[in-house]
Amino acid sequence: MTNFLRGFAAAVSRAKAAGIAVFVSFALVFSALPDDVAAQSFRFTNVQIEGNQRVDGATILSYTGIERGVPIEAGALNEAYQNVVNSGLFESVEFEPRGNTLLIRVVEFPTINLIAFEGNRILKDDVLADIIVSQSRRVYSPSRAEADAAEIVNAYAQSGRIAATVEPKIIRRSDNRVDLVFEILEGRVIEIERISFVGNRAFSERRLRGVLETKQAGLLRRFVRSDTFIGDRIDFDRQVLSDFYASRGYIDFQVLGVSSELTRQRDAFLLTFNVQEGQQFDVGEISVVSDLEEVDVDEYLAALKLSSGKTYSPELIEQNIARLERKAVQQGLDFVRVDPRITRNDRDLLLDVEFAVVRGPRIFVERIDIEGNATTLDRVIRRQFDTVEGDPFNPREIRETAERIRALGFFSTAEVNAREGSSPSQVVVDVDVEEQPTGSLSFGAAYSATNGIGLTASFNESNFLGRGQTLAFSFATGTDNRQGTLTFFEPAILGRDVGFRVTGSYAETNDQNSNLYDTQAIAFSPSIEFPLADFSRFGLNYTFEQTELSNYTGSSALIAAETARGSETRSSLGFSYEFDTRRTGLNPDAGVLVRFSQDIAGVGGDLNQLETSLLVGAETLAFGDVELRAEAEAGFLQTLNGTSRLTDRFFGNGKIRGFDFNGFGPRDTGAASNDALGGNQLLAIRLEAEFPLGIPEEYGIRGGLFADFGSVWGLDNNLGGTIDDSFALRSVVGASIFWDTAIGPLRFNFTRALQKESFDEEQRFDLTISTRF
Repeated sequence: MTNFLRGFAAAVSRAKAAGIAVFVSFALVFSALPDDVAAQSFRFTNVQIEGNQRVDGATILSYTGIERGVPIEAGALNEAYQNVVNSGLFESVEFEPRGNTLLIRVVEFPTINLIAFEGNRILKDDVLADIIVSQSRRVYSPSRAEADAAEIVNAYAQSGRIAATVEPKIIRRSDNRVDLVFEILEGRVIEIERISFVGNRAFSERRLRGVLETKQAGLLRRFVRSDTFIGDRIDFDRQVLSDFYASRGYIDFQVLGVSSELTRQRDAFLLTFNVQEGQQFDVGEISVVSDLEEVDVDEYLAALKLSSGKTYSPELIEQNIARLERKAVQQGLDFVRVDPRITRNDRDLLLDVEFAVVRGPRIFVERIDIEGNATTLDRVIRRQFDTVEGDPFNPREIRETAERIRALGFFSTAEVNAREGSSPSQVVVDVDVEEQPTGSLSFGAAYSATNGIGLTASFNESNFLGRGQTLAFSFATGTDNRQGTLTFFEPAILGRDVGFRVTGSYAETNDQNSNLYDTQAIAFSPSIEFPLADFSRFGLNYTFEQTELSNYTGSSALIAAETARGSETRSSLGFSYEFDTRRTGLNPDAGVLVRFSQDIAGVGGDLNQLETSLLVGAETLAFGDVELRAEAEAGFLQTLNGTSRLTDRFFGNGKIRGFDFNGFGPRDTGAASNDALGGNQLLAIRLEAEFPLGIPEEYGIRGGLFADFGSVWGLDNNLGGTIDDSFALRSVVGASIFWDTAIGPLRFNFTRALQKESFDEEQRFDLTISTRF
C-alpha cells in the first residue's frame, strides 16, 4: 500500500496537476481499491510539512486534524487532505504516507503585489478599487478574483453596459508575489430605443412613460443616463406603475409582464409593458363605527376629509386614518387604532369605506436602540421621536419618525423597525442608520451683466460636530460689490423643539447696477423659533444693523440729503409667524403658505421705524401634471421719527418679473441722473402655471405661463410733490422654460409689460435659478 501511494504521488508530481485535481484523483484511487486495502488504517508518529513559507506548520496540522500515534482510516485521511485544500491558502497540496511519517507538500498562493485595471474609461480606478475585495499585500485567491470580476461586470451593468467583460489575470513576480490585473472590455451602452405599453386605455403611452424611472433614448441621449437598460430599474418601474394606477382608483391593476428584446443591430432594447388596467373605482358610502364608549362617532366622521364620489386612492384612505388616530391622541385615548374596512360594489364601481375605531393591543415601548451613527450623537436622532421609553406604542408614529430622520439629510440610509421586547406587551424600536457627508466647501467664479466678474467661496456643515447644528459661511466679491455671511443654527435648545439662530453679515457696493452711490451694511441678528401647532411656527428676533450711504455723484436732491446723514444704526425687535402645509399637510399635491413678520426699530439706534411683511401663497396639482401657483406679497415701512433712506425702502427686485434691477417704482425724473428711489410700500401678486411640453420627461424641460401685478410707491419726502410717488399698477405677462440641469434648475423667462410707467426700465428676457416661494 505504501509503495502504491508513493507511485501515485510521483505520477501526480510528473503531471503537475492542480491541487483539486490531485484530490479528485486521490479520492478516486481510494474508491477503486479492494475493500481490504481501502479499509487499511494508518498510524503516523511523525508529520513532515514542506513548502510552507507564510503559513505556520502547526496551522496546517490543525486543518488536518491528524493526531500522532492515533490510527486513521484511508477515508479520514482523504477528509484531512480536503480540509487543507479548502482552507484556501494553498495553490496545490500533496499527501504522501511514508511508513510512520506523513509528508505534506504545499505550494502557497502568492501574495498580491499590486492591483491594476486595464481598459476602463467609464469607471475610474478608484471606483473599481472600492468594488473589489482583493487587496494588495493580501494572499491571492483565484475564486476571490473571479468574484471581484463579477462585481465589476455588475457595476458596468448598472450603468447600462451589459455587454462588459472582465478577466482577471496574474503576472508572476519574485518572492512568490503576483500582480493582479483586471482586463476590462467595457462595451457599448445599451440604450432603450422605445418604451411601449399594451393594454392601456385610460392613460396614453406618453403619460405612462413620464411615470417611469426608465426613459427612452432621445436627442439628448449623451446627457441623459436614465435611458440605459438596467434590470433593477425595470423592477422598480413595475411598482411605480402599480402605485400610479392605484392612486387613481384602478385597484385591480396588474403588470402582466415586461418584455425586453434587442434590436436587430443589438445596440438597443425595446421595452414593452403588458398591463391590465381593470375598472376605476370611486369612493362610495363613508362611515365611522366604534365599540368604544369614549368615541363620538359623529365627531370622528366630521373630522374626515373624504367625500363620496371622489376617486378612490389608498393614499387618501391612509391620510384620513392618520387624521382619526391623531384625533384619538388629542382626546387622550391610548392604544386606539383605525382599521379601514372596504366593501366592493362592482355594479356601481364604488368602494364603501368604513373606518372602525378599535382598541388595539396594549403594547409599550421598552427601549429605543440606535446603531450606525458614528458621527451623529444619539440625542439628535432621539429628538425626532415623539415617543419615549414607556410610552404606548403607535406604529404610525414610528413610520413618521422614520421619515423625519431621513429628512434630516444626515444619513444615506435610515431604517426604523419595531421588534418584540422582553415580553409580548413590549417592543424594542431599532434605528439603523448609515452616515453620509453633510458638509460642503466650494469655490467658484461667476459673471453677470449687472455685477460683472465675481469670485465666490462658501462652507456649509449641516451636522456640525454631529450635534445636528448648522454652521455656514459664504463670501462673494464682484466688480462693484462684496458681501459675506456667517450663520449658526441650533435646532433644539436643551432638547426642546426650539431653534436658535445667529447671523452676521457684511455687504458693500460701489456704483452697483449703475447706481451713483456706495453702500455699506454690517448686521448682527440672533433669533429663536418654536412650533405653535402642527403646521405653524413663531419666531422672535433682534437685529442690530449699521448702514452707510456715501459717495453720491448724481443730481437728485433727495438722495444727496440722505447721503449727508452718514452712517446710521438700526436696533430692532421683531416677530414672525409661519403657517405651512406644503410638505406636511394631508394633501401632498396642494399646500398653503402664510408668512407674517413685523420689526420695530427704536430700541436704541438712530432709526424709529415699523416694517411689516406679508406673504400668502398656495399651490396645487391639476389635471395630473399641471402645477398651479398663486402668491401675494406686501410690505409696509412706516417711519415713526424722521424719514426713510434708500437702504431701508423696498425696490421690488424679483417681486415683479419683466423689469430691470431697480427698474420700476418712484424715480427722480427731475434729476439728470434719473435715480430710482424705491418706496415705503410694496404690493406684488404672482400667478403661474407650470406644465409639460410633450418633450420626453427625462430631459427635465417643462413650460410655464405667468402674470405678475403690483407696484412700489410712497415716500416720506417727495420734494414737495416734484417726485411722483403715487401708486401706479404694473402688469406683466410672460412665458417660462424650466430646465433641470446638473448645475441646478434653470428658468428662462420671456416677458412683456402690459402696464408700466414711461420711466420704468423693462427687461424682456432673464435667466435665473428656479425657486419656489
